[in-house]
Amino acid sequence: MTLDLTHDLAAQGAARRPSSVAGAARRTAAVLAAGLALVVAAAGTGQAAGTGTATAARQGCDGAAAPATATAPAAEAAPAVRAEGTAAQRISFGVTSQLPIGLWSDAAVTLRTPVSKGTVRLDVTSRGFSTDSLVVQRYDARSHRWTDLATRPGGGSSPAHGVFTFPLTATGAGPRAPHTVPLRLQDLDRPGTLTVTASVTDGRGHTYRAPARTTTATRPATTVGGWPGGTTLRRGGPAHEFTVTVRNTTNRAYPALTASYFAYGAGSKHALAPKDLTLQQYRAGKGWTKVPLLAGGCDPGMSATLKPAAASPLKPGATAVYRLKVSVARTAPQDVTSADAGITVGNGDQAFASRQLPFAIRAK
Repeated sequence: MTLDLTHDLAAQGAARRPSSVAGAARRTAAVLAAGLALVVAAAGTGQAAGTGTATAARQGCDGAAAPATATAPAAEAAPAVRAEGTAAQRISFGVTSQLPIGLWSDAAVTLRTPVSKGTVRLDVTSRGFSTDSLVVQRYDARSHRWTDLATRPGGGSSPAHGVFTFPLTATGAGPRAPHTVPLRLQDLDRPGTLTVTASVTDGRGHTYRAPARTTTATRPATTVGGWPGGTTLRRGGPAHEFTVTVRNTTNRAYPALTASYFAYGAGSKHALAPKDLTLQQYRAGKGWTKVPLLAGGCDPGMSATLKPAAASPLKPGATAVYRLKVSVARTAPQDVTSADAGITVGNGDQAFASRQLPFAIRAK
């Protein structure tokens, strides 16, 4: 049986826009967070969402939030950009045709009219995901760093409209001297479409608008095979084998493909520990090898980073297949009769797909 990873990744924007969970959902979110944490630990460079000016607040073992740690963002070389639009357009906006989740995608605003202490505004409309999950940054040529645009939160729990702005002065801009500001976008949530209309106030009472541009948020097709609903593992019994297949159906290469497995199980008195589960991964030329499961600190969950399953980067059209199997130790606690588990797949520190793979635990 093959299961498509199409469920919502509500945890994607958690570091930027926290939301609360309750009851049983709290436990599932904690397990998912453990998987995402391992993806973060294997982060590549230049692909992370956010500015890097501070780490997200962490939750302590007592449930209180630990203070965020400030970190200085690294300076980056100016991106190569070209002027957008035509000479007759006072403002133009351009964006790539796809926004692969887990990657930054290029965009730009070009001015051909003088602007003195003006404001560039991006009105965005989304379908399939919330505009609150969209991150837009501009490149600051003076600091050589990417910075977040100011945002106006959308209304409701999943807004389809949002506004992003930034100040601009370009007094020498004109038809023969276009002024271009590099931008980059990333959707932190689900696939869908995004339409952006750019405008600028020139500081002299005029507002100019650019033609709207539409792009598509995509992600690799990720499927799980061999883990049907109702899967049961026996204490001391044989391992259950399954596969995770990631096919890059986007038009961009994924330079830092990562995957992690996570699990959590608790009974009336005990919880599963790493010694109670065995996770193995098959690798060509090496056969089945054990993948260490690590305890989740103050939370009784556990997780493991999987070994690479394909050459890096994962080019458009290429496929990575993770062959895995899981077994339960004979000595696993008797009062634990079920476990939440799953797989998270991402690029560097940004996950783009996750699947819950729960299982029952029975006597041998």
